Amino acid sequence: MLFLVLFEISIILGFLLDLLFADPAKLPHPVVIIGKEISWLERSLRAVFPKTDGGERAAGRVMAALIVLTTYVITMGLCILAWIVHPACFLVLHTIWCWQAIAVKGLAKESKNVYRQLEPVCHIEEARRAVSRIVGRDTQELTAEGVTKAAVETVAESYSDGVAVPFFYMMIGGAPLALTYKAINTMDSMVGYKNERYLNFGRGPAHLDDLAGLIPSRLAAIMWILAAGATRQNMKQAFRIWRRDNRNHPSPNSAQTESACAGALGVQLAGPAYYFGELYSKPTIGDSTRPIQPKDILRTNRMMYAASLIALLGCVTVSACLIILGM
Repeated sequence: MLFLVLFEISIILGFLLDLLFADPAKLPHPVVIIGKEISWLERSLRAVFPKTDGGERAAGRVMAALIVLTTYVITMGLCILAWIVHPACFLVLHTIWCWQAIAVKGLAKESKNVYRQLEPVCHIEEARRAVSRIVGRDTQELTAEGVTKAAVETVAESYSDGVAVPFFYMMIGGAPLALTYKAINTMDSMVGYKNERYLNFGRGPAHLDDLAGLIPSRLAAIMWILAAGATRQNMKQAFRIWRRDNRNHPSPNSAQTESACAGALGVQLAGPAYYFGELYSKPTIGDSTRPIQPKDILRTNRMMYAASLIALLGCVTVSACLIILGM
């Protein structure tokens, strides 16, 4: 019973700490360590495996397995050790890792910085620089509309990867499993590109990320639709566009919350975009019933906050039921 209470408290405290402080720069973050491990493993495995298509695919799969294994074993081992030392140690450690596994405040803060460069006066160069901090696409030539779309898309998509999916795995296996998902997602963001360098090496990590997010990303879309209703956006339209456009993306998961967001706002998102100087012809998401506006960034943030609260309530409720049933 004590474990259940501390487990639930740590999840709630982690969420509140994120809302208050986001990710403090001076606090060591597991994702930074994981990123360094990924870079080291890539260099090491590329040196060992044959420089053929098959060899690169095998190296990528080995890296994915090692990252998942080491992240889960180390974090779970430290949680067990903390519990053995004292339950209070477990509470502190698990709270910090729950805090670091989600990213609500930081996402809202960065997107709001974009909004400030667009309203009330548009400073396009500053807006491009601000949005470049949260998107992977090229931003040098984006118009004010393009900057706004990029910010809205990123908040909607990142809600899934940075909030809903970590909560899903936190619900099942606590912070260690949530951080393991973050490791998978970090791997995909570092090597999951379809360019010459990573087409083969990054295939395994990219497929693993797709698989890990397959179910929770769809739950995230449902939460976003509910959040649209809670924030007085168009909930019915959010559901309709999600049903129609949730596969309008090369990734099976990325358009889930993005399509719900586009429907809720009544705008069109996605479409062609430049990455590393190369144009990618991506399909559009949503209907262009009205032009997108900078204030849509704020509307998207409100939906994201509401959806995050729904995810927290779901995580705490279901994890409590799972622990009780397992006792």
